[in-house]
Amino acid sequence: MSRLLQSKPFTSSLSLCHRYLRAGSSLKCHLINTSATLNGADDREKIRNIGISAHIDSGKTTLTERILFYTGKLARVHEVKGKDGVGATMDFMELERQRGITIQSAATYTTWKDYNINIIDTPGHVDFTVEVERALRVLDGAVLVLCAVGGVQSQTFTVTRQMQRYDVPCLAFINKLDRMSADPIRVLSQLRTKLHKNAALLHLPIGLEKNHKGIIDLIEEKAMYFDQDPMGIQIRTDSIPSDMLRESQDRRQELIECISNADEILGEMFLEEKVPDVSDIKAAIRRSCLKRHFTPVLMGTALKNKGVQPLLDAVIDYLPNPGEVTNFCNDNTDKEKVKKIVLNPKRSDENPFVSLAFKLEAGRFGQLTYMRVYQGSLKKGETIYNTRTDKRVRVPRLVVMHADQMQDVDEVFAGDICATFGVDCASGDTFVSKGNTNLSMESMHIPDPVVSMSIKPVNKKHTDNFSKGIARFTREDPTFRMTYDTESKEAIVSGMGELHLEIYSQRLDREYNCKCVLGKPKVAFRETLLRRFDFDYLHKKQSGGQGQFGRVSGYMEVKIEIKSFFDDLSITLEQPLPAERNTKIEFENLTTGTNIPRQFVPAIERGFRKACEKGALAGHKVAGIRFSLVDGANHPVDSTDYAFQLAAEGAVKQVLENAVWHIIEPVMTVEVTVPEEFQADVVGALHKRHAIVTGQDSHEGFFTLYCEVPLNEMFGYATDLRSTTQGKGEYSMEFNRYCPATPETQQTLMEEYEKELHGDEEKGKRKRR
Repeated sequence: MSRLLQSKPFTSSLSLCHRYLRAGSSLKCHLINTSATLNGADDREKIRNIGISAHIDSGKTTLTERILFYTGKLARVHEVKGKDGVGATMDFMELERQRGITIQSAATYTTWKDYNINIIDTPGHVDFTVEVERALRVLDGAVLVLCAVGGVQSQTFTVTRQMQRYDVPCLAFINKLDRMSADPIRVLSQLRTKLHKNAALLHLPIGLEKNHKGIIDLIEEKAMYFDQDPMGIQIRTDSIPSDMLRESQDRRQELIECISNADEILGEMFLEEKVPDVSDIKAAIRRSCLKRHFTPVLMGTALKNKGVQPLLDAVIDYLPNPGEVTNFCNDNTDKEKVKKIVLNPKRSDENPFVSLAFKLEAGRFGQLTYMRVYQGSLKKGETIYNTRTDKRVRVPRLVVMHADQMQDVDEVFAGDICATFGVDCASGDTFVSKGNTNLSMESMHIPDPVVSMSIKPVNKKHTDNFSKGIARFTREDPTFRMTYDTESKEAIVSGMGELHLEIYSQRLDREYNCKCVLGKPKVAFRETLLRRFDFDYLHKKQSGGQGQFGRVSGYMEVKIEIKSFFDDLSITLEQPLPAERNTKIEFENLTTGTNIPRQFVPAIERGFRKACEKGALAGHKVAGIRFSLVDGANHPVDSTDYAFQLAAEGAVKQVLENAVWHIIEPVMTVEVTVPEEFQADVVGALHKRHAIVTGQDSHEGFFTLYCEVPLNEMFGYATDLRSTTQGKGEYSMEFNRYCPATPETQQTLMEEYEKELHGDEEKGKRKRR
């Protein structure tokens, strides 16, 4: 028996299979062939690694639930906000079921038509965007879910950028055709205008809203109806309704034209006026989709059990298998010149083992490490090496995950997603076989936290549990961080939003019996230079015996990309860093000769970075600058690492005291959707929060406003919006960039910082007395 048939979900699904055998269901052959693609080193063409990504409340988890049901993985379907109290399979965390949202990504595996499909269901809320980031880093393809009413929303842009960052091909699935005001043609238009996708419909809806009956397959030219009695398992095909025949012919021609613009072979057939058959169109879609030149658009309604099976067929037909994706690895043999090598995706043990640990999770048996295998194979009990720490670890257990359930396996191959216990590592570490520690995979992009709050346990007796929980959460989530403020004697947690920090506070209470209190939110302001400033600093100290001597000279220049947010604060800067690095600080060694020996350069960099921890205006971190070391001087006896570190710190302090500085703040992209009757009130309220309107839209009685607002102005907006719109409005926001703060904000921050400094001075005087 297959290891899948032995698991509980498949055991219970056998009864489902027998119930529908007489109805002609395809589940029988599906279950019989389940083990073929998951055991042993089989053909990689039979594997698909996909992610389900979308804006919040677009129906990702509901779609994943239906996929698992139709592939025989589940015997019963449970809803995200179901009345039976069970909840969706992939939302297994208690908080997820209570709130009705996905908080952390969950992995599962299933089969469809002899193809093994590994699926990762990701959160939609911007506060948990790192879950989407690391999932897309290891996946070969994705399904972009779009609401037929909401269309392209704020988080859709973020997900699209993440797919572009890792070159992930995707299908678009327009969900919720049964909702009031559903308009898939409008969503297609938004895909083309807002996301700049070369997209075309593969399906047409037969009716919308409460009249939605099925879909028309434009490639096969047939109508598909999903009988609701057996929950849409049976698909009845028929000819296209006569009243939709003309529209389907026009849309099919539009589909061929869009593909012809992206695929040379079909383009030549189009120019030669040849009529492509079904196989020609499907082959062209696959070629152009793999190159990210075309986005097929499918549709249905997962909640009403329509359109899921055609989506599964499209995943197999159009998304890549592991062998069709080129994955690179860094060869660090020569530290000064890192080479990129192409990994071999062949499913065998002939090639050296290479994998990436992309997610950590606390399991019942210790730390659970999720891995994507890129090359070679790994057997249970083998020894692998962490290239970051150079430590070897033995793999005591290998499992594949179905939400929170585990199934043991003996061996995994290239293209597989698995998990293991007892491996000490961090998210983004590379594991290899013996003798290949010079290889390393590129990690994922981790955004910087934008909101900070103080946190403390209500009962001091729970301090140990508090420390354990914080240590675990910061290890699992790289966007969740904790620092200790020595001045205020408070623990400060930082994350991607208020919800992000609130969730972890609740998890400390539920999982560690440690109820916590969160303080007032704090925004991650930064300080940056407005223009270049040259420095020349000498650190010299002689107190008998060996002294200290170090001299550094060079310049600090601004390297932050600041777009104009307020007209009176527009700043023109040359050679800005790209957006993902514009809050960083950089060190550049431009020295020549031996005035500063090479061994002292790392100490100078340490001193520079240490001094940038606190700015001169309001005590916030310095960001977006580059420290360029040009020259200096040393003493044959008195020059040490410590002396040059102090020299660098002194140079930065010199720049802090004499250069022109500015405070910058995070700006959020905000999308607000309200009934049109509240339009004026909502726009007025946002203008009071210094919002800059970037666009607006109106559809079926609802008004959508797109704007950019400083994060510092958005606290408490959820309550204000509910009261202004009688609870009918909704909004979402995501981090966009850093911009200069308003003069009022800067003045307030500087005054608060002055009070803190004077307060510390008074405390010091009282202590001395």
